Amino acid sequence: MITYYAKPLAKLVNKLESFPGIGAKSAQRIAFYILSLSEAEAQSLAESIISVKEKIKECSVCFNFSEDDICEVCASPGRDNEILCVVSDAKDLITMEKTHEYNGFYHVLGGVISPLDNVGPDDIKIRELVSRVVNGTFKEIIVALNPTVEGDTTAMYISKLVKNFDVKVTRIGYGMPVGGEIDYADQATMIKALEWRREI
Repeated sequence: MITYYAKPLAKLVNKLESFPGIGAKSAQRIAFYILSLSEAEAQSLAESIISVKEKIKECSVCFNFSEDDICEVCASPGRDNEILCVVSDAKDLITMEKTHEYNGFYHVLGGVISPLDNVGPDDIKIRELVSRVVNGTFKEIIVALNPTVEGDTTAMYISKLVKNFDVKVTRIGYGMPVGGEIDYADQATMIKALEWRREI
């Protein structure tokens, strides 16, 4: 078998290919870009990766990624303490924050219930969520999970767990995206778009 790369470069390409969304060609491009960096730039990149692993931890309240014990969102005094948004992971929290439309608090589950992947309720932060609902001042729980079988299952499970408490559980609407064209929408999307319609 012909070796196309020198061994250190082949190892780097192989590592990059294991990243989500990075295929063989993208891994090769990134590897050659890294190879073109100066030694100082490469060292800075390596230090950034190590720093993230050493300094970033889970917020002790919401389980968002944080440099401190409590993340900036949980420490913010201007937040609405009657609304809690439940997301699957920290990336979803960032997406919600970028909308500038939500000013409540968050709870990061760290995944969704997925029996096929051997992920049950005890494997994600559902017990901690219930504890926050019981001990907090929240009046509404917004479940912001992807519209998948796993997301729907998790949303229903959460709803059943907190239904006995004096709190409203809602789910973000989904269907036709802003700027989307109906003739490009699939059937499932259109069904949800109709189900989640509102009066205008």
